[in-house]
Amino acid sequence: DGEQEQLAADRAAREQANALAGTREEQIRRQGALDQAREGARNLAERIAERLEASPEELAAEIGEEVSPDELPAIEDKLRRLNHERETMGPVNLLAEEEAAALEARMQGLAAERDDLIAAIGRLRRAISEINQEGRQRLVASFELVDRHFRELFARLFGGGRAHLALTESEDPLEAGLEIMASPPGKKLQTLSLLSGGEQALTAIALLFAVFLTNPAPVCVLDEIDAPLDDANVDRFCALVQEISGTTRTRFLIVTHHRMTMARVDRLFGVTMAERGVSTLVSVDLETAESMRERA
Repeated sequence: DGEQEQLAADRAAREQANALAGTREEQIRRQGALDQAREGARNLAERIAERLEASPEELAAEIGEEVSPDELPAIEDKLRRLNHERETMGPVNLLAEEEAAALEARMQGLAAERDDLIAAIGRLRRAISEINQEGRQRLVASFELVDRHFRELFARLFGGGRAHLALTESEDPLEAGLEIMASPPGKKLQTLSLLSGGEQALTAIALLFAVFLTNPAPVCVLDEIDAPLDDANVDRFCALVQEISGTTRTRFLIVTHHRMTMARVDRLFGVTMAERGVSTLVSVDLETAESMRERA
């Protein structure tokens, strides 16, 4: 009995020794796995700090949610996709922030210039509108005054008839054309182009003096203005010139070859060539000559 008990005790001791050896091996294995896990965790922390500039604790606090193991594959796929997208973006411009600030300042400057330009355009348009409005008023006033003088002078030069000026093609006086309508005695009202040459010349003289009466000048030069006129119309023309000269105090210088016109002026100036190649200016004061003749 004693030997059997001894054998049983030895067997139990060997079993305990084997169990202890197995436990020690399991402890060593688990210790190695723990060390490997710690090393992996340390490497992962270094990678997180390198790539994300944060510790695992800070990252966990920022996420604020625990991730279940089932979600890890989807998260890893998303991470790989985002990394790939970041890598395909190309090199990072480290001066992007400064360049963005410079562009923002430039955009603000351009926006200010645009606002100033829009305001200037508005002021310019208002000024143009005011100028056009004043121009229309002045043009209409001058047109009416010239038309009134033209009507009166036409009737005097033609010994009757009627004529007037008309604005055509546009209701805006600044864009309208001008049409001269005339009706000499015994003729119907028609445009200037349908009159005869002499009638056109006399009508033009009436319009010329109508403009002159609207804005008189101290000196007026007329060059061969009486050339297309007959004697009766030249007499009317000279009478009109004398009247305007008396009312406006204007001195008229008339270049003419017509004897009636030369007979009606106060002083004659001419060029003669007494010697070949030598021109001489001569003048005659007709008023003085006439008074000398009367005294004689």
